[in-house]
Amino acid sequence: MSDIKKAVLAYSGGLDTSIILKWLQDVYDCEVVTFTADIGQGEELEPARLRAESFGIKEIYIEDLREEFAREYVFPMFRANTIYEGEYLLGTSIARPLIAKHLIKIAADTGADAISHGATGKGNDQVRFELGAYALNPDIHVIAPWREWDLGSREKLMEYAAKHGISVEKKKDGSSMYSMDANSLHISYEGGELEDPWVQPDEEMWRWTVSPQNAPDTPEEITLSYKRGDVVAVNGEAKTPNEVMELLNKLGSKHGVGRADLVENRFVGMKSRGCYETPAGTIMLRAHRAIESITLDREVAHLKDQLMPQYAKLIYNGFWFAPERKMMQTMIDQSQAHVNGDVRVQLYKGSVMVTGRQSADSLFDEAIATFEEDEGAYNQADAAGFIKLNALRMRIAAIKGRAND
Repeated sequence: MSDIKKAVLAYSGGLDTSIILKWLQDVYDCEVVTFTADIGQGEELEPARLRAESFGIKEIYIEDLREEFAREYVFPMFRANTIYEGEYLLGTSIARPLIAKHLIKIAADTGADAISHGATGKGNDQVRFELGAYALNPDIHVIAPWREWDLGSREKLMEYAAKHGISVEKKKDGSSMYSMDANSLHISYEGGELEDPWVQPDEEMWRWTVSPQNAPDTPEEITLSYKRGDVVAVNGEAKTPNEVMELLNKLGSKHGVGRADLVENRFVGMKSRGCYETPAGTIMLRAHRAIESITLDREVAHLKDQLMPQYAKLIYNGFWFAPERKMMQTMIDQSQAHVNGDVRVQLYKGSVMVTGRQSADSLFDEAIATFEEDEGAYNQADAAGFIKLNALRMRIAAIKGRAND
């Protein structure tokens, strides 16, 4: 431990990382640099600076990464229509490689020989942070306090915090808050009564979205404009990636869009129950599939759907910087060359309904698809041979089956 002279800590200013900051100072007797990333969590970050200063920290980094997060991480992921195990839109997962990248950069800039994070030894985040860090600097030393200290329970953390004068946020009833993570893509909740998958979460837990039952009784329609698979405008007004996220979060939250309560399979082997609010992501996923439905070739679309679970698994497990993820990203991005146009969606009582899509690059040909006279664009009689050729192997099997009866 005495070999570590300086460590860069991923610091939120919250209870866990404040305890870690103090623990690093006491146990490693090293200089600590704090790094706080603004990735759209919607909280004032100046308190993190003041709290770090109260621990005597001299080098404090607070960086606005909202545009980088949306442009370089969230948008590329949504080009693939990425969703893990059919429900999770990967809000926490996709933020970890960005934080790891900047931890490594700050370590290089400050001459630190280690980085540290607050992920527990039971979760996925420890893997995501460290895989990302080692991919960018194979020689970096990683300090993961949850794998080293004896503060293995929330009660022991509270005792440590009280001993060292570290304040703790409480719920209205005085009990500990949920374990939460927020950024411009989502906010997540774990722990507490959520550890029983049968218990319904309290309505007061949800911080972003109104209850669908209490959402406006009037639907709201919005139009998303796409260029090469990315949203570039909302209701005809050009916006940056982060601005898109902010607006869609606001609109989605107003209409109760984006709530999820799920049990997922962690990379480390256990199941975990979590609740999520992902308004912008829910809207973008539905709209992106809609614009692809008229602009992508059938086999390209189907191949993307086959690749997506593996791509989602790579992100969930922390392999953002792995060569296979980069290879898949190249394929996905190439498929988006003609994914341009507009999608109209209706937000209503927790739902997102596509009500229209149009594109100059559309492969939808009304002259062929029509139920009316198609003026010879499609010869319906051709379908007979097509069907018989595709039925040949099944007809042979059926004949053989009769012969053996």
